[in-house]
Amino acid sequence: MRGETKSFMKVWLSVLASMWYCYFVARKIPKGKIRLLSLLPIFVLFSLLPLNLSSVNLIGPTAFFITWLANFKLLLFSFDQGPLSSNPPHSMLRFISLACLPINIKTFKTDPSPQSPTNIKIKDNLNSKIPTNGYGTKSPLNLATKALLSALLIPIYGYKQHIHPNIILVLYCCHIYFELEIVLAMCAALARALLGLELEPQFDEPYLSTSLQDFWGKRWNLMVTSILRPTVYNPIRSMSARLLGSEWALMPAMVATFVASGLIHELIFFYLTRATPTWEVTWFFVLHGICTALEVLVKKSLTGRWRLHRAVSRLLAVGFVVATSIWLFFPQMIRNGVDVRGIEELGDLVEFVKEMLKFARVRHGV
Repeated sequence: MRGETKSFMKVWLSVLASMWYCYFVARKIPKGKIRLLSLLPIFVLFSLLPLNLSSVNLIGPTAFFITWLANFKLLLFSFDQGPLSSNPPHSMLRFISLACLPINIKTFKTDPSPQSPTNIKIKDNLNSKIPTNGYGTKSPLNLATKALLSALLIPIYGYKQHIHPNIILVLYCCHIYFELEIVLAMCAALARALLGLELEPQFDEPYLSTSLQDFWGKRWNLMVTSILRPTVYNPIRSMSARLLGSEWALMPAMVATFVASGLIHELIFFYLTRATPTWEVTWFFVLHGICTALEVLVKKSLTGRWRLHRAVSRLLAVGFVVATSIWLFFPQMIRNGVDVRGIEELGDLVEFVKEMLKFARVRHGV
């Protein structure tokens, strides 16, 4: 544990030093190919740093924050786009926070022009509306309940030999959601304390999704949606519109976005397992990309006709996500023992917290 803590600190010191270079050096270089070339060593470094860690619960967030989000944000920054570019320029603290943490500053543009960036974003099929109930307003009881449920799942896993494997996998789905929302909420709280700004939400109760489009575009891990839109979805859609026409440009753009997400997830799974990729995770996202695009086309063709009851559509949408996760998302993790390692680490953390609380009670004579 002590050695892993040192490795974790070294990784993040390297990240901070890299961000210092990006802010004070790369930012001064003219935007475009030259700035992109100046950032190539950072892209490579951020792709290698997770290999210095062995803890499942440290590798996952680190890879997500720097290998995925920070690299994509810096890619946009190369061309003076994305959250790291602003006029006037960000302060160093804000620049580093936006680059290293999974956050977006909430904006309040109201330009009614049909061609305004805000209206284009609202019309976008991939993420047509940013929910308003972010961490700035979400009830602390909501997050505390999810933290409690996440903790209660840990002892249940000790009896998994007596529980049907598919039930355990459903619990894994819940656990990943709880843990992700808690970790991202902690990051948002840190960012709010450092920056004093209102942030866009990360999750909007994905278990209430009424469609795949609703799940992936408006409710699940919205930081990923916001970074994939300008880096993958918008360029592919523009290119497809020129080749296929605007009516059919949606499908290749959506599928390409999900493929990109699948490949990044595959890389993160490699960090976690250190095993040869089996591409099941990529196929999970390819399947969801195709199904989401088809779902959008079907909804367009049925506009004004009939619609499923919300209870039924929720059951179908969430059920499809859970079923395909059991089929394609989790097997690679289970084969390589990632679930066991992660649960053991969380169990050790719970025991450590208990010992600390016991020590505190004894020290204060309680």
